[in-house]
Order: sequence, then structure tokens, then C-alpha cells
Amino acid sequence: VKAAMEHSIPKDLNKVLENKVMEMVLDLSYVKLSVVEMTCLGDADSEGIVSKSVSSHSDLIPGVYEGGLKIWECTFDLMDYFSEAEIEFTNKTVLDLGCGAGLLGIVALRGKADRVHFQDYNSTVIDEITLPNVVANCINEGRRMGSGKDRKASKPPSKRPRKAEGSPDVLNRCRFFSGEWSQVSQLLLSSNKPFSKYDIILTSETIYNPDYYSALHDTLAQLLDKNGCVYLASKVHYFGAGGGIYLFEKFIEEKNVFRTSMVKTIDQGLQRCIMEIAFKDSC
Repeated sequence: VKAAMEHSIPKDLNKVLENKVMEMVLDLSYVKLSVVEMTCLGDADSEGIVSKSVSSHSDLIPGVYEGGLKIWECTFDLMDYFSEAEIEFTNKTVLDLGCGAGLLGIVALRGKADRVHFQDYNSTVIDEITLPNVVANCINEGRRMGSGKDRKASKPPSKRPRKAEGSPDVLNRCRFFSGEWSQVSQLLLSSNKPFSKYDIILTSETIYNPDYYSALHDTLAQLLDKNGCVYLASKVHYFGAGGGIYLFEKFIEEKNVFRTSMVKTIDQGLQRCIMEIAFKDSC
């Protein structure tokens, strides 16, 4: 079991963006992953996940590395759905579970969420990818992310390392965690820091392995507010690992805690779905 830890936001944000090269996707900044892989082959990757992933030619090594070095396609499905369904993040408390690059949580921040927490299995992913992405978007998108009216309109970012200009208020609304789901739940629920359950939990491509269903279900049950909502994006079937949306839906039905509804199906390429999950007794 991978212990949970909270990652602090360094006071010097230049350190977070040091040696990072930024790219753009759907007008969000994100670190160029191939550069992260090169720089992490040294000391920056205390878990050794980059070298293990490269040497095994695998995007998933169960219990070692859980895919956070890649942006998976269902993330973009979920981002599209937020726009189409006009999902409202204003003043909400949001968890980006299995966040990887953190794009879902960044979209929630942009939508004026009150608080956004990011969780990934691997601490290297949080330090080298998630945190830099959030910092880069806070700096560039200060105005759009609701951190004050005085910020100048941002220019498109260049593919160069960027200098941070100090922490906008947006970062004060974020917390970052690594570790196994059950451990992160325990850390949050037993912490001295005030903790209120999440109005919205966002998660993408986290149900590829049926062995994790019980831990995921328990985490959602423990951390979701009684009237909260989970948006889960997944492929219909994951070849190799054996999981998929209908298998997880059946698992949820058997547990009899949540109700589910398929709110979108995407048929291009491998069929993918977005599922909404809420407590059975919620409003």
C-alpha cells in the first residue's frame, strides 16, 4: 500500500517551473512530457517510475506506476462534456482523482471552484507534472482564473521555461496529494486541517483494473458530499487489464450505495463513456 502524503506548494514558484518546457492543449498550458521524462531520469524521480516505464515499455505497472505521465483521451471527453452540459463549478469543492496532468482540476479552477484538490498515485507525477501545470495556468490565466482584475491579458506561452511572477490567489485554493486512494482518504479524514467533503469528484481512466474497484468505490463513498456528484470518464473496455465502464457500473449496482447514469457515449475509435454517479438517497 502506497502511503499518502500532502505536497506543499513551494514559495518560490520559479523552482516549480525550472527546466520545464510548456505546450498548449485546448488553451491550457501543460509541461512537455518528453522533457519531463528526460529530466526525471536523474534525481528528480525518487520513485524511479520514469526509468521503469521506459525500460518496460509500459504505461502502467500495477502498484508502481499508474499512468500519470500520459494524458489519456477520456480526459478530453470529460472536458468537452463540461462545456456541453454547462457543468457549474462556481463555489464548489472539487477533487481531481487520479489527476495525472491535472487538466480536469485546472478547468474546475477556471470555472471559479472554491477549492480544488489533486490526487495521483505517484509523488513524481504531482511534483513534476501536476503542480507545474497548475502553477503555469495560474500565472498565465490569472484574470480568467479569477485571481484579480489587474492582471494583464496573457500572451500565448512560448515553448520556453517560464518565470513565475508570484503566487496568485488561485494557488491558495489548491491542495496536492499522492498515494493510494484509501490512504489519501484516511489522511484527509483524520487531518487537523478543516476538511469538507467534495461537491464534485472528477476522474478519468481510473477503472482499467477491476482489482482497484473496491478501493475506488470506498473512496468515493467516504469523500463525496451527500448531495455531491462524480463524473467518471472511461473506455468501454480496457484490453489487457480487463476493466471497463459496464463492469464498474455492475460493481456499483451490487454495492447498492450509488445510482449511476450514462450521460454521454463517444463512438469514434474505441467506444468511451461518461458516467454520472451520486448517492442513492441524494436530492
